[in-house]
Amino acid sequence: MRPHHLDLSSRPSTRTTRPHRSGAPRRRPGFLVALTALVATSAAALPIGTAWAGPAATSGAGAPAGTVAPQGDLAQVARTIGADVAHARGLTGAGVDIAVIDTGISPVAGLDAPGKVVNGPDLSFDAGDDRLRHLDGYGHGTHMAAIIAGSTADGSFRGIAPGARLVNVKVGDNTGAVDVSQVIAALDWIVEHRTDNGLNIRVVNLSFGTDGVQPSAVDPLARAVERAWFAGIVVVVASGNDGRALTGMATPATDPFVLTVGPAEQVGATWAIPSFASNGNGLRNPDVVAPGRSIESLRVPGSRLDVEFPDARVGEHLFRGSGSSQAAAVVSGAVALVLEQSPRLTPDQVKQVLRASADSLKRQPVTQQGQGMLDVDDALGRRPTLFARQLHLPSTGLGLLHLSRGLDTVVVAGIALVGEQTFTGQRWNGPSWVRATLRGTTWSGGSWSGGSWSGGSWSGGSWSGGSWSGGSWSGGSWSGGSWSGGSWSGGSWSGGSWSGGSWS
Repeated sequence: MRPHHLDLSSRPSTRTTRPHRSGAPRRRPGFLVALTALVATSAAALPIGTAWAGPAATSGAGAPAGTVAPQGDLAQVARTIGADVAHARGLTGAGVDIAVIDTGISPVAGLDAPGKVVNGPDLSFDAGDDRLRHLDGYGHGTHMAAIIAGSTADGSFRGIAPGARLVNVKVGDNTGAVDVSQVIAALDWIVEHRTDNGLNIRVVNLSFGTDGVQPSAVDPLARAVERAWFAGIVVVVASGNDGRALTGMATPATDPFVLTVGPAEQVGATWAIPSFASNGNGLRNPDVVAPGRSIESLRVPGSRLDVEFPDARVGEHLFRGSGSSQAAAVVSGAVALVLEQSPRLTPDQVKQVLRASADSLKRQPVTQQGQGMLDVDDALGRRPTLFARQLHLPSTGLGLLHLSRGLDTVVVAGIALVGEQTFTGQRWNGPSWVRATLRGTTWSGGSWSGGSWSGGSWSGGSWSGGSWSGGSWSGGSWSGGSWSGGSWSGGSWSGGSWSGGSWS
């Protein structure tokens, strides 16, 4: 795509910054930061809004007698939420496709099996670079994908739904930068291609959010997630990591229809809500929580996060992270297990079952835990009631695109993507887009809402082949010019979400 007045003939220099929460002057911030903070083995003093831990705590409840496992070990996470019981029954998420809207997925061991990952469109600013297209130069998307459905041949690593297939819809570039219009386009593509060429997309994992305050009733991003929901796709959204000092979750987690997930951490023998978790406002709270502290998932060697925060590495293949991103990924995998057993459930029914079966956490406010800790075993034994259908008023989508961004904007080659302009360079026309969503025609070939993306990576049959070959990944993908220019600007990580050691 060629944003208006922006030269994207080669991979652009993108910069993502966020405003400081203090009274310091605000710079033009970057948009849609991944809601996560990777955790190392040592703690440091941080402002509210970051997620930190010392060495991964050992777990007690749920572990077999005589074992001691880190709370972030995925086998322990599976035991905590009852997914191990589902696995013992033979449920793995098989037959369910999960779309991951993120920074791409790289075919590291555990995500490299033939047919494991299908490449959807690359809508990121990396799409024009053959070395980066579809791949995860940042390191976030692969981390989420592996939590959801990773599986190594030797069984040493298993995600929550190891039998599910992943659909890689890349929107974030190798710096994590992404515009709200890219996420809307990704959701539109998923809805209009959810059953193409043998696909069965029933779940979307959205571990992103903005600080936009536009009401869901008119917000375009809210309409986009609702459109997917009404099309039979469970949209799992991270609640945010802005901490208890602020009231309100990220957008689109505030949308009343979607399944909003907050993080939980183990403290001794009990579970609590970490200080970095965003609060609900009493009217819209997280629906459920899931383990989100020190989660160990697959590492992308040489990715930005891997290079900048080596202390987050666990052995040769894993990386440790904390946040609502990881919690959302856990729940996305759990949803796949539920849908494998009961494929006729609607999104509303899945949400009702998960909320009704969640285990309330003692002495934790409802604004932080919602209905409580995810309990897959209990959920699999429940049937939805007659009152599962949600009766909220749908979003009109006629609000302003720029208000969906909030204070976050992408800067490309020194020029900010602001106002009613999309990443394709087209002026946003809300009424026209809404009409296209009703007709199911927001996408036409390689164009979205009238704007074409020069990468062309989703046109024709280029994505339908289904899987990567081993040779498509090499360490050299991230070397040299891939990291030049403003992409490494120190200001890219300002503010509470990414400052200091948020990823160390």
